[in-house]
Amino acid sequence: MVLPPGSPTAHSSQVCKLHKSLYGLKQASRQWYSKLSASLISFGYTQSLADYSLFVKVSGASFTALLVYVDDIVLAGNCYSEIQSVKTFLDKKFCIKDLGQLRFFLGLEIARSKSGILLNQRKYTLELLEDAGTLGSKPAATPFDPSTKLAATEGTPLTDASSYRRLIGRLLYLTNTRPDISYSVQHLSQFVSRPTVLHYQAAQRVLKYLKSSPAKGLFFSASSELKLNGFADSDWACCPDTRRSITGYCVLLGSSLISWKSKKQSTVSRSSTEAEYRALAHLTCELQWLNYLFHDLQVEFSKPASVYCDNRSAIYLAHNPTFHERSKHIELDCHVVREKINSKLIHLLPVPSTSQLADIFTKPLHSTSFQSILSKLQLCDIHSSPSPT
Repeated sequence: MVLPPGSPTAHSSQVCKLHKSLYGLKQASRQWYSKLSASLISFGYTQSLADYSLFVKVSGASFTALLVYVDDIVLAGNCYSEIQSVKTFLDKKFCIKDLGQLRFFLGLEIARSKSGILLNQRKYTLELLEDAGTLGSKPAATPFDPSTKLAATEGTPLTDASSYRRLIGRLLYLTNTRPDISYSVQHLSQFVSRPTVLHYQAAQRVLKYLKSSPAKGLFFSASSELKLNGFADSDWACCPDTRRSITGYCVLLGSSLISWKSKKQSTVSRSSTEAEYRALAHLTCELQWLNYLFHDLQVEFSKPASVYCDNRSAIYLAHNPTFHERSKHIELDCHVVREKINSKLIHLLPVPSTSQLADIFTKPLHSTSFQSILSKLQLCDIHSSPSPT
């Protein structure tokens, strides 16, 4: 380590000897967060119980929200003087660097207009494609071929398994703004312990799909209706190795997608009804958490969240407490659906399978169905199509 400028004993032949790095200690992040949160609370901010990294301050008509990720902070509010005040406070406490209006944050690129906000990871995607050597590859219409069936033991093991794990890790971070690859990535992530050539080829298909639209991202409309809509679905016993089902759900605020998940269920379901009911339970818990979060953001909903399911039996099970033969073996926590229906948090409605938006999170789809659902999820690419105005 070179001596800092202005050191009284600075000579070209002298260096600093590092005894211990404070930044790399295990307790460093915890101590930093403790000091930062205590400082913000002393300045009048309240820590959200729904998300501990969120701090809010309400003063009359003024509202300010501060979101923390380690030492990166996003600040938003409707009072410019309060925003300047907290920036001055943090600068005195920690000597911060003000980067101005939010345009780039942790690999996320933010574009704003009067129509709304677009969130994408274009630069991150292009770097991923370049590192993988697929910038010149032929684009694919979908991230996963519906005719491809992967299993844990099929195929020749990869000689360099770490390259597959590294690729899947980078793709997982990309799902923050690319719900269209969520199913493919979660499916491929199940094979990181023993990847084969077939698994790697399927991962390459995801990269070829990203090549077709690297700038695609989420669009949050400024004119979106203030109402939550949820879609839940499952693909029963689709895993050939474990026979577990896939849970898929998505939540829209008006027409803007704000939450989604694609995940293998933790237990084997005895019927498609049970698998769908478990997916409904996961979505219900997500909606409850979103209600807590929006309450901290001073947003209240006048109507219950509409939840759409394409399985009639699961809907009957959610409304009928005497459906013993089909429900007595299901864990009690799944019946949170019935409880939240009674408390008016959600309103459960049927939906045709052709209109089920959560299908994209439970199974690979053909190009026509895939693109149809994407258009309803408000995914946009301002680099290849006209920007919303």
